[in-house]
Amino acid sequence: MAAVLPTTAPGAPMPGLARALMQAGRLSAVQAELLQKKAMTEKQAFIDVLLASQAIDASSLAQFCSETFAYPLMDVHALNIEALPAKIIDSRLMQAQRVIALAKRGNRMSVAISDPTNTQALDQIKFQTETTVEPVIVAHDALLQLLARLNKDNEQALSDLAGEDADIEFAEEEEVISANAATDPNANDVEDAPVVRFLNKMLMDAVHMGASDLHFEPFEKFYRVRFRVDGVLIEHAQPPISIKEKLVSRIKVLAKLDISEKRVPQDGRMRLIVSPTKTIDLRVSTLPTLFGEKTVMRILDATQAQMGIDALGYDPDQKELLLDAIQRPYGMVLVTGPTGSGKTVSLYTCLNVINKPGINISTAEDPAEINLPGVNQVNVNEKAGLTFPVALKSFLRQDPDIIMVGEIRDLETADIAVKAAQTGHMVFSTLHTNDAPSTLTRLMNMGVAPFNIASSVILITAQRLARRLCSCKQPVDISPDLLRKAGFRDDDLDGTWKPYGPVGCERCNGGGYKGRVGIYQIMPITPAIEALILAHGNAMQIAAQSEQEGVKSLRQSGLLKVKSGLTSLEEVLGCTNE
Repeated sequence: MAAVLPTTAPGAPMPGLARALMQAGRLSAVQAELLQKKAMTEKQAFIDVLLASQAIDASSLAQFCSETFAYPLMDVHALNIEALPAKIIDSRLMQAQRVIALAKRGNRMSVAISDPTNTQALDQIKFQTETTVEPVIVAHDALLQLLARLNKDNEQALSDLAGEDADIEFAEEEEVISANAATDPNANDVEDAPVVRFLNKMLMDAVHMGASDLHFEPFEKFYRVRFRVDGVLIEHAQPPISIKEKLVSRIKVLAKLDISEKRVPQDGRMRLIVSPTKTIDLRVSTLPTLFGEKTVMRILDATQAQMGIDALGYDPDQKELLLDAIQRPYGMVLVTGPTGSGKTVSLYTCLNVINKPGINISTAEDPAEINLPGVNQVNVNEKAGLTFPVALKSFLRQDPDIIMVGEIRDLETADIAVKAAQTGHMVFSTLHTNDAPSTLTRLMNMGVAPFNIASSVILITAQRLARRLCSCKQPVDISPDLLRKAGFRDDDLDGTWKPYGPVGCERCNGGGYKGRVGIYQIMPITPAIEALILAHGNAMQIAAQSEQEGVKSLRQSGLLKVKSGLTSLEEVLGCTNE
């Protein structure tokens, strides 16, 4: 007859392992109750307290569990760690629930466990892996040793990637971490030393390599870090997949995000103190994916906006047209191009040129990417009701001289910007269009009246970024037919120049390119183009008229960069259409 279970604390039933030992006569009811109370008081697992009491040894307990619950028994000392299936069970769950994946066949998975009555662990593994879990009994002490060894291997792999402590500091780091730790228990993960060192190293590597973005990407069986360098994504590291949650938590805390919220995207910022004289802002975006949260960090280097207009790569005639336009008392200058084409840097460079004590400049951005002293910058906040139109209306009551709108996305924003340009203000903004002529038809398609466009827009610049050839470049032979097909005219092929191509050296990490150079189409709105706008002319008609007036297309501007040896023909063909 089974022993009568003693009364335990409310909500704390006797563990299944204790009940089985009592029914088999291996534990008395009094022993079981005392051990259970001790486990609850010390917040330990019952099996740990049981073995510590020496009421039964680990080997005998494993033999008992195998016989009682009819599960196979295994000696983990005979296991080859290298042969264990990697990354099937999340490392964090494996350590917390004390299980190890042994083998997977189809949708069935064998797991080593010392307490088969721990149904919570088995259910969590079943849910995470979507497999039928088959327990295999192992001795508890041997299981803990193997788990510790696996964890040490993971930490060592991460430490090897992280290297030595990087000389790095984050603004307000201590205050942010302590505030999160007070409200969320998961915040303890953010100070995990190997993870901290690894993140610091990735950030410093990105800064030294001139990366614009860092991508931390979780997948089913691996985790990777990629950098976008000169517009191209390159894989930089593959840390252990077990760190994915700790790494995201660390980034979220630094960016002042909610580390407990993993179901929706979040956006934040952090500031990296590289040296006493240099700080770099980073824009952080998290995105829930199938296998965890992907995190992208964009490096916003304020020094880019202070390089000066000469460093951007404008041709002399283009530079003259742009400087003349931005220094007019009123009107609208539009910068167009795809995402990542350098529009923000161009706008900030223009603002830096005209940023004087006697001029009031206000910007509305989503978000403000570069901090520019002397400029009143406003972050658009859709949830709070601070939209582009609301910000623009407010600017007009703030006695502005220059207004910058991060992007014209809708008719309301376009109308207010146009009216501001018509009433004595200089307005800068961006649109996502392919070239300068199509920007005008885009505004018309939005619903802006043609006469308002003609009377407000004074210049449009379209741009692309091409990779700049490294100093290791060498001349390449390209047939005249291919050069003509690319857009060169016969009088360009006079034999006085040769195109260059990439080679690769230590300076450019073997890629052949180092940095980027802008390719621009600068189109002033002349009386002839105004007439076409008023007559509802299409993009092709406007492009034909601008070409007659000497405006170079993006392809033609790119070919000049090829002719001067700044970039390769492949780069220009890859980022322009003709």
